[in-house]
Amino acid sequence: MTGPDHRLSLTRQARLLGISRGSLYYAPRPTSAADLKLMRRIDELHMDYPFAGSRMMKGLLRQEGFTAGRLHVATCMKTMGIEALYRRPNTSKPAPGHRIYPYLLRKLAVTQPNQVWAMDITYIPMARGFVYLVAVLDWFSRKVLAWRLSVTLETAPCLEALNDALRRYGKPEIMNSDQGSQFTSIDFIKALKDADIQISMDGKGAWRDNVFVERLWRSVKYEEVYLHAYESVSAARQGIDRYLAFYNTRRPHSSLEGQTPDQAYHIKLQPIPVAA
Repeated sequence: MTGPDHRLSLTRQARLLGISRGSLYYAPRPTSAADLKLMRRIDELHMDYPFAGSRMMKGLLRQEGFTAGRLHVATCMKTMGIEALYRRPNTSKPAPGHRIYPYLLRKLAVTQPNQVWAMDITYIPMARGFVYLVAVLDWFSRKVLAWRLSVTLETAPCLEALNDALRRYGKPEIMNSDQGSQFTSIDFIKALKDADIQISMDGKGAWRDNVFVERLWRSVKYEEVYLHAYESVSAARQGIDRYLAFYNTRRPHSSLEGQTPDQAYHIKLQPIPVAA
C-alpha cells in the first residue's frame, strides 16, 4: 500500500492513509513463547468459563501462577478475538458503513438442512504461534459445510469459506453470525445479499444466540487441538481436516438421536417418494 519508491513522499502517503509516519517503519515482532503459553491457557479457560472478562480471567490465571496484569490479559484476548460472553446493553456503534442486523432465530423452529447456516471464528494455538479457524455450520444437522484457516482476523477467509459452502451445498434461507467486523464488512454483507440470504446477527456478547457453533469449537479443541502441538500451519490444517471429516461422518450426536451430521443432513434432504 505504501513504499519509498512512490512519487509521493512517505509523509504524504501516511497523511493520505490517516496513519502515523512512524508506523511505516514498524516491523511486527513474533509473539513470545511466554505470551503463547498465556494465550493457550486463556483459550482453555474461555472454553470452560465463557463469561470471564479480562478482570476475572486475570484472577483465574493468578491462581495458576501466571503474573500477567489485566491490561496484558485484555490485549491477549483481543488478539485472540475473544471476549466475555454475556448479555449486556449494546452501547457500541458499528464501524462506518457497517450495519448490525437483528437476530432472527429467536423462537424460530429450525426443521430442515439449509434453513439456517451459522459462521464464526475461533483461535487455534500451535506449538509456535497460532492461527484462526472459520467455519460454516448447518444449524439443523450440525454439519460443517466449509472451513478455512488464517493467520489474521480478516474478511477474506470468511468469504472463501462462505463461497465454498454456497458452491457445494446451495444456499440457506438465513445466515447467522456474530457482530465481528469480518461479518459486518461491506464485502461479506454484499455476498449474502447477492445470494438473497437473510442476515441474522447475535446479540452483543450473547453466546447462546450461536450456541451450536460454540459447541463445535469446544469439540474441535478438546478432541483435537488441545491434544496436539501443531508445528506448522500445514500440520494444523491436516489435523483439523482429519478431525472435521470424523466429526461430519463418524461422530454420533446425542442431539441428533445418535446420527452423524452427514446422516442428519443428507437423509433430511432426500425427496419424499410420491405414492403411486
